[in-house]
Amino acid sequence: MKLVEASLDDDKAEDVVVIDLAGKTEIADHLVIATGSSQRHVGAMTDHLQRKLKNFGLKAVAVEGATQCDWVLIDAGDVIVHLFRPEVRDFYGLEKLWMNPAASPETAGVTV
Repeated sequence: MKLVEASLDDDKAEDVVVIDLAGKTEIADHLVIATGSSQRHVGAMTDHLQRKLKNFGLKAVAVEGATQCDWVLIDAGDVIVHLFRPEVRDFYGLEKLWMNPAASPETAGVTV
């Protein structure tokens, strides 16, 4: 986790958010969301992070979206990283899905 945060900090990622997923899902322990200023910036952050993870010993690092660099997903096992261009991040609002608990029928005003 520290490696991911350090890499994004080195690359001047913007609005980095780390979400603890423990107890929320079994897909990963942490979700990291960050913004790059352009497609080139997102691509560079992706490349640097992927190299650092592999040098650290993670051989099975999966990357999706690196061709367009609008939204790149890096699956590093216990840590999933989403890198966005600003407009794409605003459009999807991914962190809101994981940071706000899902509304139960009682809190949503729905009676069953």
